[in-house]
Amino acid sequence: MGSFDFITFFFLIAAVVIFLQLRSVLGRRTGSERPPFDPYSPRDIAQGPEAKDNGKVVQLPRRETAEEESRYAAIETVAKAGTPLNAQLRAMTDADPNFNPTEFLNGAKMAYEMIVMAFADGDRKTLKGLLSREVYEGFEAAIAEREAKGEVVKSTFVGIDKADIVHAEIKDAEENITVRIISQLISATYDKQGKLVDGDADSVAEVNDLWTFARDIRSRDPNWKLIATESEN
Repeated sequence: MGSFDFITFFFLIAAVVIFLQLRSVLGRRTGSERPPFDPYSPRDIAQGPEAKDNGKVVQLPRRETAEEESRYAAIETVAKAGTPLNAQLRAMTDADPNFNPTEFLNGAKMAYEMIVMAFADGDRKTLKGLLSREVYEGFEAAIAEREAKGEVVKSTFVGIDKADIVHAEIKDAEENITVRIISQLISATYDKQGKLVDGDADSVAEVNDLWTFARDIRSRDPNWKLIATESEN
């Protein structure tokens, strides 16, 4: 056998040995192998290549969805589902996730009493912090006219019978909410001689108002201001 044939035979033997060693390692089955993924198999199509073990993985609802449902549930306590008002409030809470209609109504009722009593007392400082500039100017003018005549208003706030949101919208990044408020009030106005010129100091009057509050959605200030008033009496 020539040197060329000997070298060829040596490399052939080496290749056979390496092949047998690789086959013994790579071709060995342990019994726990997963079957290969076949994209055309009905079972694999249903499960997909990323299928999880059945019964071992629970998909939790997205946090955003849960919070959204909670906000919508709060809206339905003040506006029936499917009504235009419900849709208006949903749009508002989508734009302002911090908005809560129940908390707003509680604040509106407190503001209503403060404004009514501040107007009767001529308390300009309190009014300025609760009213828009336009509404404040109207209230201030009425107070100034009353003072010029020497008139005095004596009022007793009995309470609020009912307060309901009747309209809600967003205008140019400003949240606007109109509230119908039915309250009980004793009010009497006296001239400088102490003579009664308006109201009744001995009877409770029912007052029906439509007040609109507004807040800039871009502002960090959480407070609302009164921007319009209308009497339904």
